[in-house]
Amino acid sequence: MSLINTVIKPFKAQAFKAGKFVEVSDSNLKGGWSVVFFYPADFTFVCPTELEDLADNYAEFQKLGVEIYSVSTDTHFAHKAWHDSSPAIKKIGYTMVGDPAGVLSRNFDVLIEADGVADRGTFVIDPEGKVQVLEITAGGIGRDAKELLRKIKAAQYVAAHPGEVCPAKWQEGEKTLAPSLDLVGKI
Repeated sequence: MSLINTVIKPFKAQAFKAGKFVEVSDSNLKGGWSVVFFYPADFTFVCPTELEDLADNYAEFQKLGVEIYSVSTDTHFAHKAWHDSSPAIKKIGYTMVGDPAGVLSRNFDVLIEADGVADRGTFVIDPEGKVQVLEITAGGIGRDAKELLRKIKAAQYVAAHPGEVCPAKWQEGEKTLAPSLDLVGKI
């Protein structure tokens, strides 16, 4: 079953943010736009490149009113140790959530049970707590923050403009479509 348009399940987790340990729950993901960004593990290879890319673009996400929550099955203690030891991870200003029991990873259906780690799953959550975008990639394929920003802008546009949709490669400010009988077979 697809998670698109489903409300996120309740959870509570420990996280590391801005030099402190904090608690995060499903209520943090409601009331504004959020990205839940799963990755396999701290102290690895592709993961720090993705998290650094998000950190480098974090201000752009914040301009859109989007908060980022990176999640792995490591503990919040491991996130702090990684943050303190890696120049790439030290850039992170968003919340790094620990999921050692795999609760969040199971909630979002990205846990690789045999390995105890999460797939590379990206979820855009709207202010109602509903999943509007999801993408899962194989472990060796890194994601791109700029492409994620484009998808968020499209999701926000569609949410704010009922009756309009964003075509492929749509960029902010470009023409959208208003689905109707008149368009059938003419695109």
